[in-house]
Amino acid sequence: MRSELTSLLEKFDKRIIGQNMNLRLLISAILAGGHVLLEGVPGTGKTQMVRTLSSLLGGSFNRIQFTPDLLPSDITGSVIYNMKDNIFQTQKGPVFTNILLADEINRTPAKTQAALLEAMEEKQVTIQGETYPLDDVFFVVATQNPIEFEGTYPLPEAQQDRFLFKLQIDFPTFDEEKNVLKQVIENSFDFNQVSSILDLNTFISIRNEIKSITIGEGVLDYIMQIVRKTRDSESIRFGASTRAAISIGKAAQAWAYLSGRDYVTPDDVKMTAKPALRHRIQLSPHIELEGATVDQIIEELVGSVPVPR
Repeated sequence: MRSELTSLLEKFDKRIIGQNMNLRLLISAILAGGHVLLEGVPGTGKTQMVRTLSSLLGGSFNRIQFTPDLLPSDITGSVIYNMKDNIFQTQKGPVFTNILLADEINRTPAKTQAALLEAMEEKQVTIQGETYPLDDVFFVVATQNPIEFEGTYPLPEAQQDRFLFKLQIDFPTFDEEKNVLKQVIENSFDFNQVSSILDLNTFISIRNEIKSITIGEGVLDYIMQIVRKTRDSESIRFGASTRAAISIGKAAQAWAYLSGRDYVTPDDVKMTAKPALRHRIQLSPHIELEGATVDQIIEELVGSVPVPR
């Protein structure tokens, strides 16, 4: 099954140019059973990235455009009255899918943002007091624009903590961007031409295999030292929670599997620590005034923890 996953990665990389590391992290997140927050300016291929992943997995895909007037029931669903049959019927919302793209999630108020919490954490939705389970494969990718804050509603820390990773989408290199331009002009990219590499049953089997990837005591200690150091650092106002340690551990297992190993190394932890921590910590005010970024502080922090041998 590793060969099929390798084929998926290769196909994904050909379709989404210039985002190799983010693509691997995105697949690691879905393999680990988590969700992803994507941050990037408009036009950098965030929606295309998620739609392509859905096609390659052969799963269902829904997209919600978050707006200030969006209601929680627009996401989860509602109960409507059928006048013809004289009965009440449950109308399920777009959250009932395999891969859900929550586009510009910071454009809607907190009440509507919170409608995703139960679905993301417990994989179930409650509609008018009735609970409905979601599919075994349920993956939320939420996007937000980092440069446009007027009229937005920043995600509360508690909700950000529900995301396994926060990935930042940068611009591709000159040659990569030229290749994208060429593809579009020649109409060589069509979502309908993206055939699935895996089926969902195979994907679930792979995910179960990943749970058996070995994490030694030394690596577990390494993860805990990193997370606990975020709470002791003077550069950080609020450190990471226990959920952050769990996220790093699960993501490191998925990264090790993608790398062809059945055990986790400290390098796997280093690769997944930054995207797993960058949305879970807050810098101290004096550090922000000095112009330091969250990523810089995480790199310094991880570098200061002794690597187990």
